Parts: sequence; C-alpha cells; structure tokens
Amino acid sequence: MIGQTLGHYRVLEKIGEGGMGVVYRAHDERLDRDVALKVLPAGTLADDTARKRLRREALALARLNHPQIESVYDFDTQGEVDFLVMEYVPGATLAGRLVNGALEEPEVLRLGQQVAAALEEAHGLGVVHRDLKPGNIKVTPKGQVKVLVFGLAALLRPASDSDPTRTASETGTAGTVPYMAPEQLRGQSPDARSDIWALGVTLYEMASGTRPFRGETAFELSSAILGWNPLPLPPDVSAELGAVILRCLEKEPAKRYQGAGDLRAALEAVRAGTAPTWATWRYRLARRRWLPAAAAVVTAAALLVGLNVGGVQTLLTGGAGAEGRAFKLAVLPFENLTGDPEQEYLSDGMTQELIFELGRLHPARMSVIGRSSVTRYKKSESPIAQIGRELGVGYILEGTCRKEGVRVRISVELIQIRDQAQLWTETYQRDMAGLLALQSDIARQVARALALKLLPGEEARLAKVRAVDSEAYEAYLRAAYYRETLTKEGFDAAERYLNLALEKAPDYAAAWAGIGSVWVSRQQMGVVPPKEAFPKAKAALQKALELDDTDVEANRVLAGYLSWVEWDWEAADKQWRRVFELDPNYSAALPGYAHFLMNTGRPDQAMAKIKQALELDPFNARIQSFYAMVLLHVRRYDDAIAAARKAMSSQRDQPLARNALVNALFMKGTYGEIMALERERWASDREVLEALERGYAEAGFAGARRRQCEVLAARYGRPGGVTAYTLAILNAQAGDGARVVEWLEKAFDAREGNVPYIGMPVFDLVRSDPRFLDLVRRVGIKLTAP
Repeated sequence: MIGQTLGHYRVLEKIGEGGMGVVYRAHDERLDRDVALKVLPAGTLADDTARKRLRREALALARLNHPQIESVYDFDTQGEVDFLVMEYVPGATLAGRLVNGALEEPEVLRLGQQVAAALEEAHGLGVVHRDLKPGNIKVTPKGQVKVLVFGLAALLRPASDSDPTRTASETGTAGTVPYMAPEQLRGQSPDARSDIWALGVTLYEMASGTRPFRGETAFELSSAILGWNPLPLPPDVSAELGAVILRCLEKEPAKRYQGAGDLRAALEAVRAGTAPTWATWRYRLARRRWLPAAAAVVTAAALLVGLNVGGVQTLLTGGAGAEGRAFKLAVLPFENLTGDPEQEYLSDGMTQELIFELGRLHPARMSVIGRSSVTRYKKSESPIAQIGRELGVGYILEGTCRKEGVRVRISVELIQIRDQAQLWTETYQRDMAGLLALQSDIARQVARALALKLLPGEEARLAKVRAVDSEAYEAYLRAAYYRETLTKEGFDAAERYLNLALEKAPDYAAAWAGIGSVWVSRQQMGVVPPKEAFPKAKAALQKALELDDTDVEANRVLAGYLSWVEWDWEAADKQWRRVFELDPNYSAALPGYAHFLMNTGRPDQAMAKIKQALELDPFNARIQSFYAMVLLHVRRYDDAIAAARKAMSSQRDQPLARNALVNALFMKGTYGEIMALERERWASDREVLEALERGYAEAGFAGARRRQCEVLAARYGRPGGVTAYTLAILNAQAGDGARVVEWLEKAFDAREGNVPYIGMPVFDLVRSDPRFLDLVRRVGIKLTAP
C-alpha cells in the first residue's frame, strides 16, 4: 500500500492498525497537505447500498468542526478498497502515555476538560462517540487533545452485522468493553450520557493508572460494570476530582452529568479550586461503600450474554476471534521424542519458526509470547494452567517431533487455558523440504480454531511458501540451534551449517540473513572486532534482502546496523518501520527499536515499545536489561535498579543489566553497592582490584574510579582492553569532565557502537560543554531534557 495512490491521496507510511482498519499517513496531492487515510477491512461494507450509507454518514460527521475533534474530510472507493480521509494528527495516544502510569492531577484536569469540550460540541450536533477510550484520544506535541474516530464505531461494523436500513443512531452494541456503560452492555442504544461514562472511566485511568472495574474475562468484567461499585481511587487523588469521576460512573444514566458541558464545568471548578464543599464529604462516603452486586444483576448479565441482546454475546463471550477481542498465545518448546540430543535442533527449530509464523498473524488481535520466555518450560512438568497463569496467556500450542530417516512426524495440540479444552489437534508426516509448508498449514489451522479471520495479505503470505532443498533447510535449523549458544564455537558451527545450506540453495534468503546475524552476534559478544564483523554482516544482509525483502530478521539486523554502526538515523528510521510493517509484534526487534527511539529523543514511544516487548517475552533477561536502560534514560532510577536486578537474577553476567544498575546506583549516590559489584567483576584482575581499593582509601568512590581509569587507560587498544566509551563513563563517575570528552572523541573516531548512548544521565557532568554538544551534533542524536 505504501507508495500507492488512492484517489488523489499518495500513501506515505503506516501509522496504526485496529479492528476498524489500517491507518496510513498520506499526502493530499490536490490540497498539498498530509491526511490520515483509514483503509477499511475487506468486507466491512457488504454492498453499494451500505457504501452509500457510510459515505452519507461520514460526510455528515464532517460538519463537526472543533479544535479537539479529528476532522473527517471524505469517503471514497478505488477498485475494491474503501477508505475514509481524516485529519492527520501527530502525537501519541493517551493510551500510549498511560503505559507509564497515572498522570499528575493538573494534567488529568487539563486534558479531561478538553475531551469534555469535544463531547459537548459533538453532542450538541446529535453525534455520540460510542467508543471513547484512551486509544481514541491523541495528545499532540503541543499538549492539545484530539478525539479520534468520532461516531465511527457504529458505522464500521463487520459486513455480517451490516443492515442498510440501520443508521448510526439506531445501531446496537458498539464499543470496547472496559469503557462501555451499563446500558450499552444491556443492549440499549447509547446516548450522550454513555460517552460521559466512558470519559469517567478514562479520567479514572488517567488519575490512577488502572481501570475502575476488573475481570479475568470479558464476561467477569461486564458483570463488574453492571453490578459493582468502582474500585477505590488512590488516596492521592483529590476528593474534588474523585467526586467528579464517581458521578460519571453512576450506573443509572439519570444520575450522571446530563451534558458534557456540565462535566467540563465541574472539571474547571476543580482546577480553579471552586468545586462545591460537599464534594469531599460525598467522595469520602463513597469510598467506604462496597456494596456487593445482587445475584439478580449477575444472573441478568448471564441472560444478556445467553440471549445475545444487542450483540453482547459476540462482544463478550464469542470465540477467541470475537470482534475486537485481543488475546495471547504461547508456543511451548516442542518435545524431541527421539531422546537423541543431536535432534534438539529440529524441535527447537519448529518451536521458533511457529512462534515467528503465528506472531505475524493478526497482530492487532493476537500476540505470541517470545522464545526466551517459553524456553524455561522445556522438559517442564508444570501444569498447563500454571504455565498459562505465569505467562498471562489464554491459549497454548504444544507439540512433539520425531525424525526418522528423511521423514519427520509432527504432532500439534491447541489448548484453551480456561477449561483445559483441546481446541484442535493434528499429526503430520513430512520430509524436511515440506516443513515450511507445514508451518504455514499449522498457522492456518490455529487461526481457524481461534476464529481468527485472516486478512488477505496474511492468506497470500501463508500460501507463498518457497520450496527449499531439504538438506539446506535442515542445515539452516542446525545453524539456528548453534547460534543461540552465543559462544565462539557455536558461531563457528552456525556459519559452517549456513554455508552448507547456501551450497545446496544459493538463493536461500533466510540463510544469508543468518550469516549476517552470526557476524553481528560475534561482534556483540566480543569474538571479533567491529571492523571485521560489520562489512561482512552488511554484505550478507543486503544479499538476503535482494532475494527476499520481506525477511523480517534480515530487516531487523540491518536496522540495528544502520542505528549503531552507521548512525544513519533517517535510513534507520525507515528500516525499523519496515520491520514492524512486516511484523508489528516482533519481540526480537522491539528492544532495539526502543533504544533507537530513546536515542533519537522519543522517550515516551521508547517506553511504550519496550513495555510491549516485555508483554511478549516477560522472562527474557535481555529485554529486561533494555528496559532498565530506558528507565535509566528517563531518570526513573529506582525502577531502573529494580529492572536491572530482575534481569541479573536470571542472568548474573548480563552486561547491559549490570551497566544500567551501576549507572542508576551512581545517579542515586549509592556508591557502596557499586564498589561491591566492582569487586565481584574484577575479582580475578589483581591490578584493577588493588587500584580500586587504593583509590577508595585515598578519596572515596571518586578516587577509586580515578585509580581504576589509570590502569584501564593504559590497556586501551590492547586485546581484552576496555572500550573508549567505557573509559568515558568511568571518568564521568570520577568527576573528570575533561577526560570524559577526550574518551568520547576516541570512541567516536573508533565508531564504537555505544556512542549513540551519550545522552545518558551519567554524562550530565559535561552536558553544557561545547565540545560535548558538538559531538552530540556529529553523532546526530537528540538530547532529552534532564
């Protein structure tokens, strides 16, 4: 789609995806402006009558003209593609900001007033949003709210639910369960007061960092909304704001604010300090109440679901693929039934390939846990329910492998965690050359069992399986197995098998990508110097992408190369976007992308991406280490320390985690623990250890660092010596600003991969030094405010 023209709109980049379609930034060639182009899913509009209805109603929404509402410009069709044209709004969604936790109360009030003003304008024209939530509220770089997709939730319904005679105001259930008002869950038509409820839930989430109603399943959540009072807000939320939020969350619409203007005025009064004095009393009284729901309410909820009133059953308790419902799946390590350790490459390879294949299916709806987090369950006797609980998944795919001669027998089983039900099972017999097609077939069957309707592009990708020589594919799987050992011997074995694969199949793109990955890994692990590794890595990656530009791993490694070797930020930005265009949930790429965003001055986006990575691979020490570094960058030192310690608890020698821990401890002035860590690290190096102790006795921690720098600087450039960037950090902790800049210049000249991290807080000592600022300019990164 990118680069194509729809009507007179040239598509530039993908900026979002959800149940209502894919959103692109496009350029209006006629009016010379950027717009947001929402391409509707195939089948959303059943026929020309439905298409005309949507055009009529979309253009009716275009009369909304308010600074806090995203404007709708147009609706059009080209070929079989239906699309809406809307105002392009830069910035992050409120949901993206809330991944970091609650907002400060003044910010809650300021943003809440703007959303209420947007509702006031729309309700005055008879338009109800129906799906107000943080994901549909953008905050521009100037701090202004824009409410998105106003009134579209009811318009963009699946084709099977379309009724050409039904207008937007007549449509039944539409919305997102956590933000739906009780009357919506009962199948009643929403009105302006339903939007006020949704804004109340949003205000609660902004003020507390969590939602007012909880439930393990959509049904439990809907029961809580129907029958329980909101959970108490944190004690630091003012009584005045709490009273406003509680009134928005009254079960009966008649007890809420009757107009968005009333809610806006109430928020203004809290902000101005003129809220009614009875607000404190009412709020404190409400906090003491916790009246359990009557059994009749829960029974009524069950009846609503059973009768599918207003489509509630489809929304709440449909199959895993019910419209709008997101869920997680884990692929457990396949069991090697041969008992032969030499055959582990096959079971491990099948596990990894299926994680990758399934992770690319319907990324807006299904996420798949990363390999590192499931590896801990290899040969585990843990019950399925426990594994599901620990990983936070609703479904598990497990299987077995047995290779006999040239044939492979694969058995697969899909299990629903909630009731241990077997949703699907199958046994296959294939030769090695047929395993790629088998993986695509399993992905289709899993999607079908989970009621996921594959998008046309996904169907096309699964159908487009290139035949690969059986010996080449077996060599590729063996190489992947050895590469994961992260040892010199493992890298050498991986390269041998990859070369064998390329002898059998010279145009095997994945094998070329594997060669590039091996060379990058060798450099990262200190096996070979950058000058040797990077040219070979780049050449192999470019060859892989020439053969197949959709190879996600080749695109990922190239994005990292552009970021940390060439420092070509513009090209890297495009390359990272390409990675996530191919696979939005690629957990292996998210940590690197988070650090790219961090180093280029986008900390909020960086935090969102690293948290996404943690959700997809929660027990991965590498991802936890990257998270610690992001926390350090945004100066959340206590959180950085906790994250680094968590990573080191499972991988004590994790270098990134250790560096994050030491730097966070330094920023807090906790020097005693740093000394303990240094003694542990240098226990076998008597010269460094003695320098540390002598310096500490002379002048405390700064003295220890100075003496340590003297010893390590003398070794610079020798085999096994530390990098110039490391010496810059040590001199920063010693308080020697002049030497910090000198060593950073040497690191720059050597093109060390860590140079883009010079925006870290440890370099505050030289932040105002003109030589440092010139270095920042030459590297091309962006410093964020301290």
